[in-house]
Amino acid sequence: MDFGLSEEQKMVRNNVKDFLAKEIAPIAGERDRQGPFTREELVGYITQLMPFGYYIGRLPVRFGGMPLDSKTLGLLVEELMYVWAALGAAIEIAALAPELFETAEGELLEMAKERFLPRILEGDLIGCAAITEPNVGSDAAAIETTAVLDGDEWVINGTKTWISNGSIADFCTCLCVTDKEKGPLGISNMIVEREVSPWTHTELHKIGWRAFPTAEISFADCRVPRRNAVEPGMGYKRTMQLFERGRSTIAMMAAGISQAAIDASIAYARERKQFGRPIGSFQMIQEMIADMIAETEAMRLLGYRALDTIDKGVRARLESSLAKGFATEAAVRVTSKAIQIHGAMGLSDEYPVERYFRDARMLTIPDGTTQVQKLVVGRESIGIRAFT
Repeated sequence: MDFGLSEEQKMVRNNVKDFLAKEIAPIAGERDRQGPFTREELVGYITQLMPFGYYIGRLPVRFGGMPLDSKTLGLLVEELMYVWAALGAAIEIAALAPELFETAEGELLEMAKERFLPRILEGDLIGCAAITEPNVGSDAAAIETTAVLDGDEWVINGTKTWISNGSIADFCTCLCVTDKEKGPLGISNMIVEREVSPWTHTELHKIGWRAFPTAEISFADCRVPRRNAVEPGMGYKRTMQLFERGRSTIAMMAAGISQAAIDASIAYARERKQFGRPIGSFQMIQEMIADMIAETEAMRLLGYRALDTIDKGVRARLESSLAKGFATEAAVRVTSKAIQIHGAMGLSDEYPVERYFRDARMLTIPDGTTQVQKLVVGRESIGIRAFT
């Protein structure tokens, strides 16, 4: 298993790094403090970044996408998170639109090609995934939102919360109960176009990723065409499979934030002087930086391994949960050490490390908490389920 970068990947990384440093990094801190992106802002960033493979990197080539493997996409995510976590997270969720073309078929695929594809190729279609509910977090099989068939339409009722991009999305994939008697096999994903089937939303405010729109959204007798059901009855299973890629990607997000914290800490340790010499000469500072580097390298390699497994077409239940669980908790430790190295200035928004810490803390919850990841690893290792 080779986790070294190819020459092409190195070129992609260098080009992206240069662009982000010049065009995005200078505005990230100040803009993040101003709160959630508008739809127009996010579309603007997407169109800027699309040439590098962001947003359309998972769109199949036959539809105009770019032939990027999961490892290259992980590399792109890491570089964007290094500069601005809120933007990286928002674009990852927005890219649910191109991802739809990996699973859609029949009438739904034809609808997507007609209504979605032209806008995707322009970077002008924002997606979101509506899974979590006020009463349902880790136990996704217990969702209460319903979709009832009425003639040629599904009628959706329910509330979803902590929905990334929910306040600005053009469409969502909404996990609904379509047949309660069948349990998880009676759960389906519905494609809901906001322009055709509006939902209401309330913006939610968070400790980190402050420019990243997050909302509670509600569906009241929301009607969508019958064809908009994605593989009826397979919604829960497909969601669990998609979590494997999401968790692997989150590990790369953690690596990006952590690397930014390391670089900021090294720069500060070289410049800051106490007792007549740079604090970087003190053994305890060097120990903290060494620990930060070790944990970041570990999270990066775990992320690469999980993504490599997915590229091989193999289920990555253990690999993705191990990567996500370790990387996100390690990122909290790394960014906390960055604050400690900066001392009092680490508590100030004059330096970016307090933002890195807040953004890293965000990662331990989405796509399954750290505790859920440990239970998945336990199940895959021992063969005994801690929960059904």
